[in-house]
This record gives sequence, structure tokens and C-alpha cells, in this order.
Amino acid sequence: MTRRLLAVVTLLATSALPAFVLPAAAQTAAAPASTGLTGPLVLEKQGSFFVGGRNVTSDTLSTLPAYAASGTITVEQMYVRYQVPVAAQRPPVTLIHGCCLTGKTWETTPDGRMGWDEYFVRRGHPTYVIDQVSRGRSSADPSLVNSVKLGKTPADKTPPIFAAGQEAAWAIFRFGTEYPKVHDGMRFPVAAKDEFYKQMVVDWIATMPTPNPTVKALSELSKTLDGTVLISHSQSGIYPFQTAALDTTGIAGIVSIEPGTCPAATGDLKPYMNIPIMVLWGDYVETSSRWAPRLKACREFAEALTKAGGRIDHVVLPDLGIKGNSHMLMQDDNSLEIADRLVAWIEKNVKAKKN
Repeated sequence: MTRRLLAVVTLLATSALPAFVLPAAAQTAAAPASTGLTGPLVLEKQGSFFVGGRNVTSDTLSTLPAYAASGTITVEQMYVRYQVPVAAQRPPVTLIHGCCLTGKTWETTPDGRMGWDEYFVRRGHPTYVIDQVSRGRSSADPSLVNSVKLGKTPADKTPPIFAAGQEAAWAIFRFGTEYPKVHDGMRFPVAAKDEFYKQMVVDWIATMPTPNPTVKALSELSKTLDGTVLISHSQSGIYPFQTAALDTTGIAGIVSIEPGTCPAATGDLKPYMNIPIMVLWGDYVETSSRWAPRLKACREFAEALTKAGGRIDHVVLPDLGIKGNSHMLMQDDNSLEIADRLVAWIEKNVKAKKN
């Protein structure tokens, strides 16, 4: 490792930016200092592993003659890929994707720009990217599907798996009110929409027990890391809160980006009282029949938690003068500006553990 490269890493890891709590005018004036990060990405280590999982024995693993129908497989394991920068001083972040997607959400954007997985590393955070249980590199269980096909299980017991069509996803991700209309000023790179659609996968969440095994795995991961900021999105937005309800150990902070649901404002707030929390929203939310009620419910949760003495920032980007963000704001054309501000929020609210 050369001194020059170590100096680059040190410079990247120590830069600081205004937090979300600054007035909109101040935020507009303060352009993100590190949006144009370039140069070698220097790592102390990188790798991957699984968390959780259990063995099941089945006699319907295959309907193909070339493969044995009976045997044992591992299910409900969560895949984790990590990158750790040299001499990391900032707390680890764990990136949790949403519906119909995988950890690819946080990687290179559809139009080829730097993703948040690399960006947080360049800003000095050890970065962990997961694939939810039964998604991506976290294997699903085919036994029930094959059992139905073989006539051993009634057809009405077929597991409820689904895939989001491109036309429906257009409105869900708020590129426009309906396909192929585009919101005025929308910042998602629609010219690269075909690359985005390639990221979408079959979703098995309706076959999962409650809470989703991903939640238990996130709890185990948080304990292993001894302090991580759980950054979730959409379908997984509730997972960090469910993880905290299981055990707050290792949860250094929560950033829930456009969550499908927040904890109930009238529910038990004790698990969240000592965790710094941000709930973050993009644009066009109030005009969406799907998302407006979710925004309202999360705002009520934030108000209840604040009243109870908790620490939460409920952030709607247009209120700060940041307009045009879709549901996929980690892939929008200002994605690194938003990531900068998350880094600043973490710097202000989350204390890194001393090595």
C-alpha cells in the first residue's frame, strides 16, 4: 500500500458535509464536496458470507430425471457482501433492498454511475450489502412448487410468488403516474430504464413466515458487527424496526428510505427510544394513492416517537428544496448528493466505536 493511496483514503474518510437538518437554502448553497470522487478504491478487505439458514429435507426438490428429488437443502439464509476501507473510522452501514429487487439496488446505477455501496466505502464506512432471504444469492425453497407440479399437493396450495411488471413498476417507483408518462422534473435516468428492469426478480416474500427470516438475520449481523446503521428501502423499510423490536444490540442507527410501512404510532415505542432514526422520502409522494397514506402513517409515527422522547428525523426532500426524486432515489441523478447528506447525518447522530 503506497503512502499516496493511504492519503487518498484518509482525505475521503474525513470530509464532512451539512446534515439534513440545515435550512433548505443552506443546503442548496453547499454543494456536496465529494460527489466527484475518483481514483483507486483502496480496501482493507472484502468478501461475502451468509447469516442464518436451516436445513430442510424434501422429496420434491426436483421434477427433472437428471436430478434427485429427495435430499436436504439449506433455506432462509441471508447473503452478505462487504467492503471495508483502510483504517475505517466511521460506523459500518448495512444496505437492505426492497421489493422485487436484490442487493444490486445499491450497486452501479442503471446509467453507469457510482452506486451507494462503493460511495459509502469511499466515505470511510465499512459497507455491507445483503440479498434478502429467498432473493438473489439467498436461495429459495422449490419444494412446494414441485410438490404441486407432481400432484402431491393441491393446486390451490401453490405458493404466492409474484413479479412486478414493468408497467406497474413505473407507477410504483414513481417515474410517472402511469406508464409511460414521466413526472415533470423527475430525476430517475429513464433512458436507462431497460437496465433497471433487468435488476427485477421474482419476489417470494408472501411465502415467508412473520417476521421475515431476513429480520432475524439482520439482528445476528448487527450483533456481529457490534454497531451498524441499518439502511432499508421500501418493502424492507420496516425491517430495521422489527430487528430493533427483537433486540436493539448492535443497531447503531436506522435510515428507512420510503418504507412500505412504519411502526404504529400507537404501538410500543420503547425499542426505538435510544436509536437515532431517519425516515426519508423523495418527491411526488403526496400525489400517489399508494404512497401518500404511508407517508402520513410514518409522519404520525415520527410525531409520536418525538413526543415520547425519541430521536427521529422525518425528512421529505421537497421540503428541503430537493425536488424530482423518484422512489429509487439511490439511483436518481442526484443520488450521491443524497448519500452525502446521509453521511453527514450519520456523522452527527451515530458514534463510531473506538478500535
